Amino acid sequence: MLKVRPLLGQALISLFCFLLSPLLTTSEFQNNQMRFLSLALSLAFSLTSAYGQTTPARLKIEHLSGNFYVYTTYNTYEGDQIPAHGMYLVTDDGVALFDTPWDTTQFQPLLDSIKTRHHKNVVMCLATHWHSDRTEGLEYYKQQGIKTYTTSRTDELSKKNNKKRAEFLLAKDTTFTLGHYSFETYYPGEGHTLDNIVVWFNQEKILYGGCLIKGADAENLGYLGDGNEAEYEATLKRVSEKYPHPKFILVSHHDWRNLNSLKNSIKLAKRLRAKKA
Repeated sequence: MLKVRPLLGQALISLFCFLLSPLLTTSEFQNNQMRFLSLALSLAFSLTSAYGQTTPARLKIEHLSGNFYVYTTYNTYEGDQIPAHGMYLVTDDGVALFDTPWDTTQFQPLLDSIKTRHHKNVVMCLATHWHSDRTEGLEYYKQQGIKTYTTSRTDELSKKNNKKRAEFLLAKDTTFTLGHYSFETYYPGEGHTLDNIVVWFNQEKILYGGCLIKGADAENLGYLGDGNEAEYEATLKRVSEKYPHPKFILVSHHDWRNLNSLKNSIKLAKRLRAKKA
């Protein structure tokens, strides 16, 4: 990101006035000094505005641990720019992608970035529920020859809601092996949506929670119009009981570095259930 130092405006004004100084000594231009000063200020402001604005990158990739990486794209929700985190795993047999970019312009740039960084192709993509921030790129990746996966439950909801669908469907919790890595999908019950799953990497103790788990600093459970408020707490507790000691918990829209995300989500779900009782 390009940042302009605070002194840029002053420097531009000084340069502009220096260049005009021979002219400003004549009587004709002495009478118009304010006009030239105003022009200099306008020029400085315009250039500072043009070059000083910081635009967030559309795609960000950060190292998680070992051969695991977190990627982030952005989209607008209720007027705000919201980050959407996904993850990928680099193996000897190719790259596994977990969820797709939310930003439709970043489907190919993500593939290109992975290829440039790791000299590997993405060979599979697994989406963790039917909302667009998880599934939007499934059709595009299928067209690129990438194997795309969701659960059968997700596919039903995707079809019903006219969302992108995967080529391969999981009828039950499934264990994948890619290269030297193994990971499993787990459907703990209804929560954020009726179909949300998590992914667990047992050897590395990485829990990929998707949108089911909110951040440690979240103050609510977010959008619940497609979920189950009554069951949310029980669903999260099943995740916590099944995977009690994760070293990393990946969440979709909050800070993924804080391990208190699952505990906080359970607390929020408990509070919500009590409020509805």
